[in-house]
Amino acid sequence: MPAKHVLLLIADDLGKQLGCYGCSYIKTPNIDKLAAEGIKFDNAFASTASCSGSRSTIYTGLHTHENGQYGLNSGKHHFMTFDHIETAPAILSNHQYRTGIIGKVHVGPESTYPWELREESFTRDVKWDADRAAEFFRTSKEDGRPFFLTVGYHDPHRDRTRGGFGNDEPVDSSIESVKYRPEDVVVPPFLSDTPGARQELASYAEAISRLDQGIGMILEKLASSGLGDDTLVIFMSDNGPPFMNSKTTLYEAGIRLPLIIRHPGLPSSVNPNHVSYVDVLPTILDWTLGRLPENPNVKLSGRSFLQILDATDQLSEWDHVFGSHTFHESTNYWPTRYIRTRKFKYHRNIAWRLDFPFANDIYGSLTWEDIRNADVSPKVIGKRPLKDYFFRPAEELYDLSEDPEEVVNVAKDPEYAAVLENLRTRLEDWQRRTNDPWLFRDGISVLLNKHHLDAGLSVPNKWDLDVEHPETNGANTEMYENLPFGLAGSRA
Repeated sequence: MPAKHVLLLIADDLGKQLGCYGCSYIKTPNIDKLAAEGIKFDNAFASTASCSGSRSTIYTGLHTHENGQYGLNSGKHHFMTFDHIETAPAILSNHQYRTGIIGKVHVGPESTYPWELREESFTRDVKWDADRAAEFFRTSKEDGRPFFLTVGYHDPHRDRTRGGFGNDEPVDSSIESVKYRPEDVVVPPFLSDTPGARQELASYAEAISRLDQGIGMILEKLASSGLGDDTLVIFMSDNGPPFMNSKTTLYEAGIRLPLIIRHPGLPSSVNPNHVSYVDVLPTILDWTLGRLPENPNVKLSGRSFLQILDATDQLSEWDHVFGSHTFHESTNYWPTRYIRTRKFKYHRNIAWRLDFPFANDIYGSLTWEDIRNADVSPKVIGKRPLKDYFFRPAEELYDLSEDPEEVVNVAKDPEYAAVLENLRTRLEDWQRRTNDPWLFRDGISVLLNKHHLDAGLSVPNKWDLDVEHPETNGANTEMYENLPFGLAGSRA
């Protein structure tokens, strides 16, 4: 039986700005070709719209509140995945797989992510990525070991300038610089149409076209190695575009992302089912090992979608996903959770009394400068009032069939009361099943105070401390029911 390989390609800050997802002006022929040969998911969702956190969910099959990668891994942020978590490179290395990562890593510590080959680089030279991958393929071909290779691209992430996307950085001469004019871009509905936004979107498009060339190069190297027919190819992004209303938010632009999988032997199709990034590792393990880890202490939040890859109908058991965001940068604390069904999206904003924080690359952008200085009142981001972006209530509920941009919050609309109660209950049940420390009552973590509750402590059944009425002995004070945590069925 031939070895089963995996090639995982992760773009950085890429939304659905691809030809195969309906973007009319950005040239992405290689990714479009991969979609034409494989399975394209229309409803693939990141758990969190932040780089390190999202990558950790891909590699662990767990949400960030479970695996500990609460925010960015680099620099002063230094968030780390828990030492005891079993990751994709650890599991597959234990089964004699050659594991490797090329390019962007952005998770830690190294002991928890023990890639056999670790060639971390910050280059945007996609030919370098392809050449290093070719060497990895060659070695695997020679000794016959199965491989799991991740390539983390830096495109189309912003660079450290006000409006740039790395397009002036040195790359191999074989890489074409595909230019776009600001007047030709199509401004997505989550953004305001301003000169700065158009300039940045044009630069962003150039970075996407460079990424696309890299995808073409690496798939050509895979084909030349002779291993392509035994390789599951996965193309995805970590989070949405680095603009307001997208990256660092759990709105659709930040988490509803491209996912394309080429499975040897399966015809091309479009899969409409809801899959989560925590489902990627179980799917990889299903493909490579035919099973999930045997460790009884490992209960993944994700589940394999390998058996429904070629499904073209909406399946009832794949009709919703959950998500979990706590930090981006260490100064960007804004914990929130969501459940997304086919028709509705419910956000539970735990620290809703805080202003929504800026990621530094978005704060320095030309787009934000245009928005804040626009000669309009009230100021808006796309269709969303600026004040609604920074000051959000404890709950947001959106009817996506009527309001795909998530602008009209119907959480207090009596017509949606039953929907609100249903989704609120399902989300909190999921938080308990996944041992989420950010399930709050009376302003404190229920999980971290569970020993007090078990000992008889009574806690008001309110999310936040009511400083006007803090008492717990009132006859009309409803108390929180002390329910168990950690029960099986994290996706139910």
